[in-house]
Amino acid sequence: MRHVMVVDLGYGDAGKGTVVDWLCASRPVHTVVRFNGGAQAAHNVVLRDGRHHTFAQFGAGTFRPGVRTHLSRHVVVDPLALAAEADHLTAVGVPDALDRLTVDGEALLTTPYHRAANRAREIARGADRHGSCGLGVGEAVAYGLTHPDEAPRVADCRHPAVLRRRLAALRDRLTAELGPLDAPPVSDCLPAYAGFAGRVAIVGRSYLAGVLRAESCVFEGAQGVLLDEWHGFHPYTTWSTTTFANAEALLTEAGLAGTAQRLGVLRTVTTRHGPGPLVTEDPALPFTDPHNPTNPWQGRFRFGHFDAVAHRYALDVVGGVDALALTHLDLAGPRLRICHRYDTFDRLVPGPTGDLDRQAALTARLLRARPVYDGPPADWPAAVERALGVPVELTSHGPTSDDKLINRRPLLPTAR
Repeated sequence: MRHVMVVDLGYGDAGKGTVVDWLCASRPVHTVVRFNGGAQAAHNVVLRDGRHHTFAQFGAGTFRPGVRTHLSRHVVVDPLALAAEADHLTAVGVPDALDRLTVDGEALLTTPYHRAANRAREIARGADRHGSCGLGVGEAVAYGLTHPDEAPRVADCRHPAVLRRRLAALRDRLTAELGPLDAPPVSDCLPAYAGFAGRVAIVGRSYLAGVLRAESCVFEGAQGVLLDEWHGFHPYTTWSTTTFANAEALLTEAGLAGTAQRLGVLRTVTTRHGPGPLVTEDPALPFTDPHNPTNPWQGRFRFGHFDAVAHRYALDVVGGVDALALTHLDLAGPRLRICHRYDTFDRLVPGPTGDLDRQAALTARLLRARPVYDGPPADWPAAVERALGVPVELTSHGPTSDDKLINRRPLLPTAR
């Protein structure tokens, strides 16, 4: 039995969804375990027949019959968005996604009040926006940290009186701080949460531990290590631990510490959605991404040359990986280069967890840095292996699982 943990070593959008889909198509996988983030995830999977879904809360293996999703306690769950996502999955031929879903009752809830507060704060920042997705995930995490015993959680959906009290307290606190919120009355929200509780299997911690001991699972991370709440480039970060840490904690609770393979995902083009450092950004690169358009909250989707300096930093932050999946090789033309160093330094060193002043200073340094390039590589997987010192075991040359090639030994046995 082997578990695989999938983490993005960039700023997100590297292709975690399509890699997870390939893993689930390549061998039997019982459950895809989500271990960070929330409804702001956007993991795109395209099938050979053209069907497409952007996975936000469901695991990206859901197109594969029988593959389950577990939302761990480290995920911030939005039942309203989950229902909409289930509807789209039904429309593209997956009517049983909710039947294959389990949710940890300890997980925080994202509510319309979190979303409204998130958007109000981001609007108030004006030109200094952080690039939030505007879905309230960070607001829910912040409220959970300051009010741990009162924050709405998934298990509360089974207890309407408790949930009503907690939603009212949340609404009142945020309204007192920010003024009137663009959100419905509490009484209008309760039926949807009750419906969620009646439709989805809400479980305790022991459920996942049992699955991990008995079955093969894929841990699907959200966002990217360069956006990590503690090690990303503050303040242009997420309220989420985007490293392997949460997945490792879940494995440790099951008595399986250190048993999963660590797979890092990178794309040949280093990208970023919204503001913040992107040292290798080059507006002359002739790329677009139909799955990552400009939007009013995150802003513009930006493209840069492969930034080995930033990706080495991500590897140092997570403590290394066993292998890499390199995506978007179909974009690797003669104009795309690799940055091995910056004009004033060639190494970023991770700092202690929690030192956001240090991370802000690092951000300022990166915003002044300029890339130094080598020429276009003739062999991208080999060049990335040399730059990062990690084997590239999987390459992706298009959006579907059929576009994946094993570059070295397989990550998982391919026989089903």
